[in-house]
Amino acid sequence: MGSHKGIPTQGSRSELDLETKEFLQKNRELSLGGTRFLDERSHHTRVFGYHTVKADIDRVDFECIRGPHGTIPIRVFLPKSGMQRAKNAAAGALVYMHGGGYTVGTVDEFENGLRLLAERSETQVYAVEYRLAPEWRYPTQLEEYEAVVEWVRGEGGQKRGVDPKRVVGGGDSAGGNMTAALTLKMVDKGKQPLKGQILFYPEARVPFDTPAADENNSGLYLECNGIFSFADHYCPRGTTPSHRYVSPGMQPAEKLKGLPTSVVLTCGFDPLRDVGVEYAHKLQKAGNQVTWHHFPSLTHGFLQLALWSTKCDEAVSVAAKELNKLVYE
Repeated sequence: MGSHKGIPTQGSRSELDLETKEFLQKNRELSLGGTRFLDERSHHTRVFGYHTVKADIDRVDFECIRGPHGTIPIRVFLPKSGMQRAKNAAAGALVYMHGGGYTVGTVDEFENGLRLLAERSETQVYAVEYRLAPEWRYPTQLEEYEAVVEWVRGEGGQKRGVDPKRVVGGGDSAGGNMTAALTLKMVDKGKQPLKGQILFYPEARVPFDTPAADENNSGLYLECNGIFSFADHYCPRGTTPSHRYVSPGMQPAEKLKGLPTSVVLTCGFDPLRDVGVEYAHKLQKAGNQVTWHHFPSLTHGFLQLALWSTKCDEAVSVAAKELNKLVYE
């Protein structure tokens, strides 16, 4: 594990964390990107759902706003550690898009990890229950994401003491993809940019040509070949996989200039490892401020696995420290 000044183009792996390995062995039916995504939706909720929550915070608010495609549920995690900042109207906020290949996942399954992230970073977390593919395809999710960002910058954050200049975007896996895409889009369109972005093992592009795609193809939770199905679920006909806001990681470095500060976190035993590292490399090459942390012994999903693995929990603490810097420095 570590942060790097000169970011390479691909990552590496060491030995799989023992507690993570034991969790995967005990939950062999738990996979992301298999052939039956409807079953995956229910199975993920049974394993990672609200009943697993243990992390303590000040309170959780349940909100709902009118978005461009209907109502958007938002779950707000308010940390004890950030109460004084909120009283001074100086709190930071993370708008978070969960992973699951655009197709699987609910905020319930990420609540424990997001509580940890909020409390350890002194940052309010606004988790978006966005519409899932394939019923809803691109750009639905990005449009909902942007609507929530504007709400947090406005009345939603104001009543909780959020400084609108301290709003960042974040997400894991497909949520990391959408965060990278929205960050690009807001700069392209000349809109007020996000304060920064934090990307957990992001699907910066489809990983068909990387060492990680071979090394970590199957049996490590995220099934590499299933990523292609997820991408097909997300992209409507006529939208190419190389589209700027579908595959930010396919863009040349010269087309990634002028972006806000980024934090990228990648894992050794993840089929998305190398596309995440590659994107961090391109962001840095473009002249942006980037911090990259690599965890060679972990697999995809450490934010959710923090309950079962000390190493995963430590990785969440690293992410929280970086989020604090991203928001408050």
